[in-house]
Amino acid sequence: MKSEHANDQMLGAIATIAAYVLWGVMPIYWKLIDGAPAGEILAQRIVWSFIFMIVILLFTGKLKRFASELRAMLLTPKKLLIISAASVVISINWYTYIWAVGHDHVVQASLGYYINPLVSVLLGMIFLKEKLSFWQIISFAIAFIGVLVMAWHVGTMPWVALVLAISFGLYGLLKKLVHLGAMTGLTIETLVITPFALIYLLGFQGGNTNFGLAAPGLSALLIGAGIVTAVPLLLFASGANRIPLSMIGFFQYIAPTLMLILGTFVYHETFNQDQLAAFVLIWASLILYSVSKTKWLVNLENKLRHKQKPCAEKNI
Repeated sequence: MKSEHANDQMLGAIATIAAYVLWGVMPIYWKLIDGAPAGEILAQRIVWSFIFMIVILLFTGKLKRFASELRAMLLTPKKLLIISAASVVISINWYTYIWAVGHDHVVQASLGYYINPLVSVLLGMIFLKEKLSFWQIISFAIAFIGVLVMAWHVGTMPWVALVLAISFGLYGLLKKLVHLGAMTGLTIETLVITPFALIYLLGFQGGNTNFGLAAPGLSALLIGAGIVTAVPLLLFASGANRIPLSMIGFFQYIAPTLMLILGTFVYHETFNQDQLAAFVLIWASLILYSVSKTKWLVNLENKLRHKQKPCAEKNI
């Protein structure tokens, strides 16, 4: 029994790592599609993701379940509004990421996904009334200083990183409110936004897009955008159900680390000492956040609180 559980956890870890590795090397794929603008790549990604997900649901026998969940959602205006908002937010995230890769901002995109976990926790505190520990608050302060350091030396706020972090954080928050599965959720989200993508591809641009008219190589890459989008998500959904949340928290830094390596060593983007200083602060905040719930730091926080109470009582 134990060996079966260990094997299941091992498969979960492999699937989750594979998902994060694919997300981490995804800039390579978007760099290959240099014959289309970011808006068109986004629209094609949405359309082909929807088509690919329908095919997956059909072959896995989950199409009826998807249809029933879709009907239930349509009968609940609040859920429909939330999932529509999630569709818009993830589209903003996808567009920003594709634009960033195409305009040589892979390093800044990696920063966005490094600070995303902290943004997610902050949103949970604001909207879900989740409480933060003393060390988690300190980790946020360090991360904020890191962003300010980068803004100071670059001369502008790292808006690409902030848009990616905030949009993905909001997406996670909205998904948590509707409780949809990964496969069903992605299918419904792309379904909601696909009509707008088609209008853009067939009408808004006056038909001046590569939709079905591109060279075979470019067409294959644009169609493949749907597969590239769905496969890591399916791997993650499969793996996340088999491993502890703490392990997921550790694995999630694989993707931005690979992006940083690609941006610096493969695409030769600028990564000077000032940027390194900002990243070191971000890394320090993430390490502190990751260990903030360990027994040693929790005990230290309790001791500090106990020391403060007597002082407060004496002042009274």
